[in-house]
Amino acid sequence: MSNLLTRHKSHRKLTTLVENRTTYNAEYAELNIYETHAIAEKVSLTFDFPIIASMLTGKKVMHLEGFDAFDFFPGESVVMPTNKEMVIDFPIATKNKPTQCLALGIDAFKIEEVVGKFNHHVAIENENNNWDLDATSSHLINNVDVNHLIERLTYTFTNSNTSKDVLLDLMIQELIVRLLQTKAKSLITNDNHIFTDTRIGTVIKFIKDNLTNKDISVDQLAKKAYMSTSHFHKQFKNTLGISPIDYINSEKIKFSKKLIKSNPNLRMSEIAFQSGFNNTSYFNRQFKKTEMMTPQQFKASVSK
Repeated sequence: MSNLLTRHKSHRKLTTLVENRTTYNAEYAELNIYETHAIAEKVSLTFDFPIIASMLTGKKVMHLEGFDAFDFFPGESVVMPTNKEMVIDFPIATKNKPTQCLALGIDAFKIEEVVGKFNHHVAIENENNNWDLDATSSHLINNVDVNHLIERLTYTFTNSNTSKDVLLDLMIQELIVRLLQTKAKSLITNDNHIFTDTRIGTVIKFIKDNLTNKDISVDQLAKKAYMSTSHFHKQFKNTLGISPIDYINSEKIKFSKKLIKSNPNLRMSEIAFQSGFNNTSYFNRQFKKTEMMTPQQFKASVSK
C-alpha cells in the first residue's frame, strides 16, 4: 500500500490540512482518498451513496450512530449506508505523518444487482434469502479478504488501464459478496437472532453447544440441516464465506483465547484439549492461521 500512496501523493493537490480529498472515478464506483495533516475534532462526513471506508495510515476516533466511540486504525474498515453521518476526531495527525483514509462509494443499483445474485445462491427453500447491506453500519476489524480486495481496488483505480472498468466491476462484485457474507455470519451466529431458527442457524447453535467435541463432522452437520453433505457444504460456504470445518476451528480458537486469558497457568496442551483439538500441533497451526500469531505469542501479548 505504501507504493500506492506514494504514487497518489505525486498526483494529488493539497488544498486543505483537514480531510483533503482526491477522487478517482469508475463506471459503478468512485474512490476518495482523504488526508488530514493537523489535529482536528468533530469533522463530519456524509455521503449520498453507500461507502466502505478503510484506514490507510494514522488513527481516527469514529463516532457512528449505534456504536460507542472507537479508535480506527489501518487494517480496519467501516461500511456506511447512504446519508449516515460519520463524526471524526484526528488526535495524532501532523504535516509529516498525516492520517490517511479511503472511502469507496458504490452505485446503489450495482449493490442491488449483486445482492439479488447472492440471495439466489444462498437461498435454502425460503430461508436466509433476504440479506442486504441495509440501514445499519458495520465495523470490520482486520478482515483479511476485504483488506486484500480494497488494496487491489485502490491499485486499479489509481492506474491507467484499458480494462480498468471491467476489472473494477468484477472486484466490486466480489467485495459486495464478501461484505454480505460477513454480515450473514455475524447475524446467523448471534444467539438472539431470528436466523438461529433457520437450518444453517440450527447447525451454528449445535456447533457452539458442542464446541469441545473433537468428533464433529461435516456429515453430522449436514444431517442436522437435512441436506446432503455436498449441498450443505456448498450452502454453508456460500452464505458465510467459510467452510464448515474452518468455521468450527475459528470458534474453537475464540474459545481457546478466552481460556488463555482466564487461565494463564494452563499448559498449551491443556488449552488445546479443552478447546476441542485432538493434538497441540494442529491447534498451533490453526491458531496461527486465524490470529496471525502463535498461541504463545498471544499469551505473551495479553499478560503484559
